[in-house]
Amino acid sequence: MRRTAVSVLAGGLLLTVSPLAAPAQAATRPVPSTSAKGGFLLNQADGKAVYGKANNTRRQMASTTKIVTAITVLTEPGVNLNRKVTIKQAYRDYVAREGASTADLKTGDKLTVRQLLSALMLPSGCDAAYALADAFGTGSTRAARTKSFIGKMNKKAAALKLANTKFDSFDGISPTGNNYTTPADMAWMARHAMSSPTFREVVKATSYKTTAPTSSGGTRTYTWYNTNKLLGSYSGAIGVKTGTGTAAGPCLVFAATRNGKTYTGVVLNGTDRYNDAAKILDYGFGSSSARTMELRSLPAGAQRD
Repeated sequence: MRRTAVSVLAGGLLLTVSPLAAPAQAATRPVPSTSAKGGFLLNQADGKAVYGKANNTRRQMASTTKIVTAITVLTEPGVNLNRKVTIKQAYRDYVAREGASTADLKTGDKLTVRQLLSALMLPSGCDAAYALADAFGTGSTRAARTKSFIGKMNKKAAALKLANTKFDSFDGISPTGNNYTTPADMAWMARHAMSSPTFREVVKATSYKTTAPTSSGGTRTYTWYNTNKLLGSYSGAIGVKTGTGTAAGPCLVFAATRNGKTYTGVVLNGTDRYNDAAKILDYGFGSSSARTMELRSLPAGAQRD
């Protein structure tokens, strides 16, 4: 898919849409073999393609959807990261009903938007996704507000000219199966998200500890661990998001910086997603880190995604 060059100023972020050239490095070193059914890597600075595998094939993306949840909030006009959102029982009920990943947000607690972004992106909290969609959508009911928010996510994809991306979900739990992207589209979306300093700060953290007021006037401490085990394992890794689902399989959106160069990539439906990501990044950097990489372990009780 080719994209016509255009620049759009939206929510303070510059959306630079340019043609994705064919990967230029295949002639100089072997293309990595990966378990993923689809993959893509681009240069964060200029958006040029470095690696692709079935990169324009549509696939479900599971919780990597939350990248779009986060950047839709962050590019909301006049967004206030210190705005407090009260956690509703409906968010907890949703997580329990769906068997979804959770930040274990407690009913009645008041968390800031900034805190909810960490609850969304580190433990992959579907309760946090629900809270943000409810807070930033419009309408007189939760259903109307979340539908409105998903509409904003689709407008985000349209603004980036991502013709092979569609959302029917604020968290990746697709009620209709119409929550899909391609490796190339998701890499382009992730590139846009990584242009936000707040987004970068959130997704690079391996853990996040914070406190929030409770409904009874007390204080609760929350500690969340990042499900992305590439962080702290691959030298230079700076994000981005995991996702796992029955239809989507294991997915990973990733980014790393070395010697002033940053690459952003995607693997969809890969049984060995972290090694896939490391090998693809090595392909970009001209390194061999995947051979010796040891994955960071998550603490007992931490969410897996």
